[in-house]
Amino acid sequence: MGKQLREIVLAVSIASWAAILMASPARADAIDGDWCFRGLHMTIEGANITTPARTKVEGQYNRYRFAYVVPAGEQGAGGEITMVMIRGQEIVHLRRPGQTGEPEVWQRCKPIS
Repeated sequence: MGKQLREIVLAVSIASWAAILMASPARADAIDGDWCFRGLHMTIEGANITTPARTKVEGQYNRYRFAYVVPAGEQGAGGEITMVMIRGQEIVHLRRPGQTGEPEVWQRCKPIS
């Protein structure tokens, strides 16, 4: 094998390893994922959410915030649910329409490592 070919193979190998090491299947610093609270479960994937009643709707997505209008047939239909992820923690503060006092504190169903 010539010197130039060895250098190319080495460069490709290094680039491949760098790509593997930098790949991240889950982002702990974003609101995306599975969230649980007192037996309830919801999943956020970008602008889409599967609500605790298992309805799939689109909402307003930001890396640390999510909001959606409760769909017909669910408790609080027509009202807006707002969520804010607390950075550095695996929790989301959720507020329902007309809610006063402390927000609901949702946690990741499974920790992201």
